[in-house]
Amino acid sequence: MKTINLKEKLALFSSHWDPHVLANYNQNEVMVVKFQGEYSFHKHEDTDDFFYVLEGEMFMDIEGESSHLIKTGELFIVPKGISHRPRAEHEVKVLLIEPKGEPNSGNSDREASLKPRI
Repeated sequence: MKTINLKEKLALFSSHWDPHVLANYNQNEVMVVKFQGEYSFHKHEDTDDFFYVLEGEMFMDIEGESSHLIKTGELFIVPKGISHRPRAEHEVKVLLIEPKGEPNSGNSDREASLKPRI
């Protein structure tokens, strides 16, 4: 058991679309990520996708629907099987929770991040 300072952990890297694992919670990985620009549309067949905006704002594009704006202090959950694309005009810092081993790229052709532990 230990306290984890998210601000300190986010200062350890500058890459985008590269989630870093902070801790495990049951069978899930708790991660932080920075991103800017847009990711590929993708979906996760067996798990929901959890996003909590720590700093900045992002959009979640859902295929066939209007985009959702998610601001600092807000969270958004994409249900399993829904095609989505996170994007941000300016750098955003996000907390993610995913089942251990779940590729962040879902079913897209994009290579999944290695998810290093920090």
